[in-house]
Amino acid sequence: MMSQASTPQMRDVAKRLMAYETGITKRSGTETAVAFHCCERLRSRLTILMGDAGYRALLSRALASSEVPCLDAVHVKADGSLEGWEALDVQLCPAEFFEGRVVLLAQLLGWMVAFIGEDVTLRLVRETWPQVPLNGSDFNKEHEDE
Repeated sequence: MMSQASTPQMRDVAKRLMAYETGITKRSGTETAVAFHCCERLRSRLTILMGDAGYRALLSRALASSEVPCLDAVHVKADGSLEGWEALDVQLCPAEFFEGRVVLLAQLLGWMVAFIGEDVTLRLVRETWPQVPLNGSDFNKEHEDE
């Protein structure tokens, strides 16, 4: 299951969500708030389902299994928020910073699929971002229609 985030489908969904959130924050003038906003948006829904400790454990697993070494500087605080990303925003070029966030979100989605299932994960993502077209995304299979 840890390779779940490496699938092209999982990364594609993560990129779509990050691109959408980046566009929203640019329009509102709060660009720095987008850093890990997708994880924050999922937190409220996941804590209802899994509790605070469950969400922290899921996000901690996502961080620990990420393929991006610079994310080692990011940690999950007791309240479930992320700390340490501010330094990355300054240290990395925008493309690297974006890629790190995509990987983290893809990992979080992968762990969600592993623990709560694909159907529930997809439903939570669609409820959180109803404006983002997912084109019948299936987290586990290749898209035959694309």
